[in-house]
Amino acid sequence: MKRTAFFASLLFWSVASWSQRDTVELVPVEVRSIRAGKDAPFAKTTISKSQIEKQNLGQDLPFLLNQTPSVVVNSDAGNGVGYTGIRIRGTDATRINVTLNGIPFNDAESGGTFFVDLPDFLSSTNSIQIQRGVGTSSNGAGAFGASINLSTNEVNNQAYLELNNSYGSFNTLKNTLKFGSGLLGKHFTVDGRVSKITSDGFIDRAKSNLGSYYFSTAYLNNKTTIRFNAFSGKEKTYQAWNGVTEADLKNRRTVNYAGTEKPGEPYPNETDNYTQNHYQLFFTQKLKKALTFNTGLFLIKGKGYYEQYKADQEYATYGLPDQQNGSQVITNTDLVRQRWLDNDFYGTIFSLNYTQPKTELTFGGAFTNYLGKHFGEVIWAEKGLGSDTKYYDVDAEKSDFNVYGKWQQSLANGFKFYSDLQFRTVSHNINGFRDNPSIIVDRTYHFFNPKLGLSYQKNGWSGFASYSVANKEPNRDDFEAGATQLPKPEQLQDVEVNIGYRGKLHWSATLYHMNYKDQLVLTGKINDVGAYARTNIPKSYRAGIELEGGIAVKKWISVSANLSLSRNRIKDFTEFIDDYDNGGQKANTYAQTDIAFSPNVVGAGIITITPVEALEINLQSKYVGNQYLDNTGNENRKLNAYYTQDARVAYTITKQRLKSLSVIVQVNNVFNKMYEPNGYTYSYFANNELSTENYYFPMAGTNWMVGLNIKL
Repeated sequence: MKRTAFFASLLFWSVASWSQRDTVELVPVEVRSIRAGKDAPFAKTTISKSQIEKQNLGQDLPFLLNQTPSVVVNSDAGNGVGYTGIRIRGTDATRINVTLNGIPFNDAESGGTFFVDLPDFLSSTNSIQIQRGVGTSSNGAGAFGASINLSTNEVNNQAYLELNNSYGSFNTLKNTLKFGSGLLGKHFTVDGRVSKITSDGFIDRAKSNLGSYYFSTAYLNNKTTIRFNAFSGKEKTYQAWNGVTEADLKNRRTVNYAGTEKPGEPYPNETDNYTQNHYQLFFTQKLKKALTFNTGLFLIKGKGYYEQYKADQEYATYGLPDQQNGSQVITNTDLVRQRWLDNDFYGTIFSLNYTQPKTELTFGGAFTNYLGKHFGEVIWAEKGLGSDTKYYDVDAEKSDFNVYGKWQQSLANGFKFYSDLQFRTVSHNINGFRDNPSIIVDRTYHFFNPKLGLSYQKNGWSGFASYSVANKEPNRDDFEAGATQLPKPEQLQDVEVNIGYRGKLHWSATLYHMNYKDQLVLTGKINDVGAYARTNIPKSYRAGIELEGGIAVKKWISVSANLSLSRNRIKDFTEFIDDYDNGGQKANTYAQTDIAFSPNVVGAGIITITPVEALEINLQSKYVGNQYLDNTGNENRKLNAYYTQDARVAYTITKQRLKSLSVIVQVNNVFNKMYEPNGYTYSYFANNELSTENYYFPMAGTNWMVGLNIKL
């Protein structure tokens, strides 16, 4: 409670350096058409290029967003490099719509966002906007709680060369080279980047070896812009997906069980390997002074696998023939398997924008198609292997079409009316699953997603009220249920009300109520094909208030803070627990339970000190309340609340031939807090007793990074 009071008091005398800046006017057309403008009636935070540069020392995108409202981040390796995760208002990454220059980035099948596939993409990013709640109509996966869109397509008029290098704890090393031609012949630009990130990770063997490049070229004149982007990421990470048991958490926080099925030393190549290539082509034409058309074509090609050593496996499980050793029939063996994904994702986006002093109209949409090949191979078996080593091969296709219309109209006395109507059609075609190849899915959904709102801006005061609807199709894994348990789509109705003031002291408060119908959650229930699948819950909700604000105490010191207080509940919940004694499952019912991974309190604060012009000191704090590992609200299945403090010092010098030279020192988790922001749980009955096994993903204690950034 003391920490909650600290954030509440800090809030009203602080400077909102994160949430109050809005650089939408600098953003290209293809992003502006889906972003929430300054007056749009949605909760949003926009992060500028300069803010990104100050923090980009090699950690993944979620960790740069950690100070924004209602955000909780985690990392498999424990230090923010490799596989990372983010939740916004308790909403996980599978329900957060992510776009790159307006192009969908979410995995079309799982809905997930794997930022590890594009390491150091932040070095090519000019701005980021986070929308909390349903937000504006976008492209790709339905926003079911939040949106994140990144823009890289801003024009650099001047030539530049940058060298960004950082090194720190766990042998974490980042090297980045950036360059740009500036405007050539008044019409052409070229920008590029190459990056390399390596880290041993905080968790044992949780190594990352990440590489990427970015290339962009554009032709511009008064009415026409043509831009081509090509960027790619390649990752090799040692698996750290298993977490740490409760028994090992105290004295073996860094233990990694991956690869330990191999006798002796852990298997050295228990790794995830994936390459993703992106190609984007944009065309923008100014038709009239007030009318602009934009379209974009894209292709994303991904291919990779993860490799595992598995002990004492039955050949029959992999569809492989038993081996013969003389008269002995060998049915089991140790083996190494690879599970592959080879996928193509392509499509087009478009928008037509009409802008007048009091009226803004946008008509836009997108068509996308996904082709995914899932297959597995056994590449080695201790006791022999036949010629046919592929043990599953299933394909899937998903198409998505949407159109939307947006209208923003200025009214009298500082008011603006906003409407946004989207129609979306989604089709799944799945030709079997790895463990259930006979299940065939052919489903099409039609969604109508309206959004209405009213905003106010006058004399420093601002506010808005909005009502939005979002519908979301089930993910690929949800369909692995059998004919009698097919999942329903989910629906979210979101009401948001905001009031704020901008002056020397500026602040804002956003009330929200997100009401879900048929939300898909894990209940522990085994479906009729023997899989643990998500189940539709008829009624659940998230309701809360987000407070942001700040003040410049002196010219050389400013403070910012945000505090989110929420209640996240399932109205009627049934838990299913495996019964090993009698077979089947036992059921427990609850009238009101907390939604998993949804803390009631999340707060952040930043103190910025600039004793001299060249020196900046940042003190960053973060508080996250208790989180439950499942939807039962059971105190024995919980992530404890935690408070962390980071510190960053940056010193920058400028010379005539040197645009800038910056030295950045960052210390994370200054007070060496032992905490776990993520985990999972499993319960079962055996010997007439209930047993619960909790697994946690620990974060590193005190750790540091030093960066050297040179701009020529």
